[in-house]
This record gives sequence, C-alpha cells and structure tokens, in this order.
Amino acid sequence: MTSSLLLAAVALVLAAYLAFSPRVAASTDWKATVAPLASIMGSGFLISAPMLAGAVGNGAILSMAGLLALAYLAGDAIRFNIRRFEPIEHDGLGPAQDLAFASRIALSGSYFISVCYYLQLLAAFVLEPLGIRDLAAAHGLATALLMLIGGVGLWRGLAELEKVERFAVGLNLGVIAALLVGLFAYNARLLWTGEWALPHLSTKVGFGDLRVVLGLLIVVQGFEISRYLGDEHSAEQRVRTMRNAQWIAAAIYLVFIALATVLFRGGLGSDVTAIVEMTRPVASVLPPLLAIAAVGSQFSAATADYAGVGGLLEDLSERRLSARFAYALVLVVTVALTWETDVKQIIAYASRAFALYYALQAAVAFAVVWQTDDVPWRPLRLAEFASVTAACLVVFLLGLPAE
Repeated sequence: MTSSLLLAAVALVLAAYLAFSPRVAASTDWKATVAPLASIMGSGFLISAPMLAGAVGNGAILSMAGLLALAYLAGDAIRFNIRRFEPIEHDGLGPAQDLAFASRIALSGSYFISVCYYLQLLAAFVLEPLGIRDLAAAHGLATALLMLIGGVGLWRGLAELEKVERFAVGLNLGVIAALLVGLFAYNARLLWTGEWALPHLSTKVGFGDLRVVLGLLIVVQGFEISRYLGDEHSAEQRVRTMRNAQWIAAAIYLVFIALATVLFRGGLGSDVTAIVEMTRPVASVLPPLLAIAAVGSQFSAATADYAGVGGLLEDLSERRLSARFAYALVLVVTVALTWETDVKQIIAYASRAFALYYALQAAVAFAVVWQTDDVPWRPLRLAEFASVTAACLVVFLLGLPAE
C-alpha cells in the first residue's frame, strides 16, 4: 500500500507540475522539446516491452537499442533538412524538392494510419479491463471516437480538443516516471532477497522475429513533428530540442526495458495491453494509472494527427481543399481502415508508413548534399543518408505484425 501511494504521488505531482506550472508553460525550449518527446513516448511506451518480449525475449533491450539507433539517424536526416533544405525548399524544382513533395504525401498517409492506430490502442486499453476482447466492439469504440473527433472538427475545428494535449502529456510523463521508480524499487528488492533472475525465454531469433521487430519502428516514432513547428520555433531551436527529445526518450526506453525484462513471460506479444498485467506485481496502483494514461495520451495523439493530416491535405491541395472537406475525407478513410485491420496489423502498417516517410526525408538530405559542395564531412554525410534511406526502405518492405 505504501509503495502504491508513493508511486501515485510521483505520477500526480509530476503531472500537475508539467500541466500547470507557469514556468513550464512559458518555456519555449520545453514546448519545442515536449512535442517530439510526447510523440515518441506516447504509445510506444505502452506496447514496446510486451511486444519485444514476445518477439525476441531477453534480447528486447538490444532490439530496442537498434530501433532507437535507426530512429536517431532518421532524425539526423530531418535535422539536416531543417538547417539546409528548408531555406531552399520553395526555390524551384529539383530532385530534393520532388522527394520532399513525395515525403509529404507519405506523411499524410502515415497520419491516416496513425489516427487509427492510436484509437484502436485506446479501445484495447478501455475494453481489456472490462473483459471484452471482441474485435467488433473494439472497432465500434474506435469508430465512435473517430466520429466524435471528426464531428467536432467539421463543426468547430479541433482547437478545443487539442487543448487537452497539455494535460494528457503531463499525465503520461508522470505515469512513466512512477513506473520507472516502481520498477527500480522492484528490481532492487529482488536483488536484495536473491530472487532476481532473467526469465526462461527462447533466445532463438529467426527472420520472422526480425521482421516483427522492424514492424515496431512506430514505438520510437514522433520526432519528425519538429520539422513542422517552424511557425513557433526557430530552426536551431527545433534541431536542438529534437535531438534532446530523442536522447531523453532513448535513455528512458533503455532503462525501462532493462528494468522490465525481469517481468517478461511467454505469450506477451499476443496482447498489446499486456503492460497492465505485467506491472501488477510491481505495485497495485500501476495498472489503473497506466490504463488512464493510455486513454488520455492516445486520444490526444489521435486528435493531433487528425488535425495534422487535415492541414497536410489542405497544403498539398494548395488550399483548394477546405479544412472541413479534409476532415470529412479523413473520417471516411480512417473509419474504413479501422474496420479492415486489427490493432497488431495497424502497428506494423504505421511503422512501415513512417519508415517510407523517413526514407524519403533521408533521400532529400542525400540530394541536398549531392548538389552542395560546402557540406562538412560530405562523403560521410552521403554515406549516412544513403544508409538511412536503405534501412528505412527495408523496414517499409519487411515489417510484420506481431503474432
């Protein structure tokens, strides 16, 4: 009981500070950092441990490190584009401009899929505690939420719904902090009593398992949002804060997976909500905290991406497509996509869609370096961006849903 009260206090105090502190609200660096950080941590933190456990067992931390490394290199390509491509993006036609246009189309498709992903995951976390594992019920709940978001967007725009993001982000980060504290104390207690041991899981990783890991790139996705914060933050601030967000997220993910491995067991990968039951031995307060944070963070993320794809469609159509028509189109497509997939399929589809976007962004960076003579370390940059393009294309082509 004492540990549960302590963890609840950690979560609520940090959440309240992040949501209501005037100092935090006034910090432009924090705003520019929390946007990519919240996107990276939002849903991936909920599904990464059980799905990696199901795919690669005790090799989860190595697999997570690989995903984080690929994400960081993709982020480096985007940071390069913020500095070197944004100033020339509208100067004329060329390979870089063509690739950038294609990447915006890919990002639009990614947002369609991610809206479904967030709401299907939300539905799973709502229905699982009720003992409801019916796919039609999950689809029905996700559809109702899509109609709510789309209806508000058509009626008044999504600005009102987007206001909940600040509170959802604060709660999510507070719960993550509480979970890490709880896991650290749990591992320390096991070590003190001599009971700490890695689970007996298969260490054999086949090609199919590798493809499932590739299909989990979505768990470290979200940093690309810094590319589109130019109206609020300078290029250098976006570059710096995106890099900081990725380093912070990487440290949290690696510590989390390292501490959570002792809780792994067979069959976790078959249940995207397994994090709730997995953490029950740590403290009784964690399952409800995780479920509440999951609902808030996924609804907030879905709303943000719904607005994002609406804005991208307006931009791609050169404002010939109104915001209301864009929201209506998003609603129709996302409802259809929801009923054609399940949550594990949509995770892999979202990973592959964002991998294509990252590949195109890396290709843009490669084209800029190729056409420019004054880029420092030019041969290394060419090799880096070519490698990132190839690696992301491999994820796009080979990523699979978990079994």
